[in-house]
Amino acid sequence: MSAIEDLLTAARSGLDRAEPEQAQRLHRDGALIVDIRPHANRLEEGEIPGSVVVERIHLEWRLAPDSEWRLPEVKPDSTVIVVCNEGYSSSLAAADLRRLGLPGATDLEGGFRAWRSAGLPIREGGTPAVP
Repeated sequence: MSAIEDLLTAARSGLDRAEPEQAQRLHRDGALIVDIRPHANRLEEGEIPGSVVVERIHLEWRLAPDSEWRLPEVKPDSTVIVVCNEGYSSSLAAADLRRLGLPGATDLEGGFRAWRSAGLPIREGGTPAVP
């Protein structure tokens, strides 16, 4: 195994990853879906309705429960589902959030593309990221 595969395996070992339909149910029940995909991907492929766009470079500052720059809706007991294109970088990001005190952080298995393939709702993309 390569070092990145080891890192990904370790990150996923602490996550209860959500499949698309499960993520949709969790979102309906109040979970926050956070889209970390680049603007170009979101513009071309669309976005999950109700998701919040936070670029990867700002993620920890916007979601760490004790960060002075966190999103106001994020609490220590929040369920947060991180979404990337295919479910790789989101696993690493969700593991980082758990280490920062957000035990309800996980990711979308298969990423946005699995959501789309499951036929779940999509909105037009290009929403500006939270600054």
